[in-house]
Order: sequence, then structure tokens, then C-alpha cells
Amino acid sequence: MEHTSPSSPAPPAASERFRWELRNCRVRRGLTQRALADLVRFSRETVAAVESGRRFGSHEFALRCDDVLGTDGRLAALWPQVAAEQAAADGRRGPRASPPVRPNRPAPRQRDRRDARDPGAVVDAIDELRELIGQVLNGPTGPDDAQRSQPPPADPRDDQR
Repeated sequence: MEHTSPSSPAPPAASERFRWELRNCRVRRGLTQRALADLVRFSRETVAAVESGRRFGSHEFALRCDDVLGTDGRLAALWPQVAAEQAAADGRRGPRASPPVRPNRPAPRQRDRRDARDPGAVVDAIDELRELIGQVLNGPTGPDDAQRSQPPPADPRDDQR
């Protein structure tokens, strides 16, 4: 019978391994937290919080770090276990699975949802927001609105009185 002494260390949790891998790979590449943050398009505060264990990060964060640090997917491979630890820490059962997509049928599009990764959608949203702000600050902007805001045409009979 094999006996493990109480002083032997427990295997590190996935989140601890994730943090260690992240920091170790970043340092080996000679990157500061800010430099890594700039390359993966997350804030320096996020990188610092993940490395210190104040945050778990996200799957997208793991994928981007793998890409930038050249870790051959090590961080993304740890992510399912990290997500399970995060869910347990939050008191949840785990991440919700997305509904399966039926074969030969396109996934239903949600109305009024835009993909923030699509530059065209971002530009459209900004233009829409500018228009709304303009309407609030300056009054009507469209041709229909302009007609409503003009006084009615003068009645020629008013001049004869």
C-alpha cells in the first residue's frame, strides 16, 4: 500500500499552472506585462490580475497568449480545467454549453446583436450612436424630422386680413 506523507505537496490546481505557464513564458520571451497586454489586446491590469490569481482570465485571453507567446496551445489546453475551477469558485455548475447547431441548417441569428470582432459592425454601431447623439443634442436630423420641425406654410388669406 502506497502512503503519501502529509508534507508532500498536492498537485497544483489548473489555475495555478495556468498562471505559472503564463508568467514563465512571458518572462522567457522578455516581455513585460504591458508589452504582452499590448500584443494580446487586453489591459496590463488584466495580465497582472491573471498572473497574480486575482482573476481567472478568459478562453479568448488564453488563445491570444498562446498565439503571441508561442506556447503550442498549452494555455488553451489548461483552460477547461481553469473554467471548471472558476465555476466552482463562483458557485456555479460550469459554463453553459451553447445549443447544438443542426446540420444543414444555418445557426439562427439573433436580432440586434452585433459581432464586436467585425470592424464593419463596429463602424455601423458608432455611426448609429453618432446619429442618436446628434438627434438628442441638435434636434431632428432626417428629412422626415426636418419637415415636422418646420412651421406650417403660411396661409395666403392671412395677408389679406
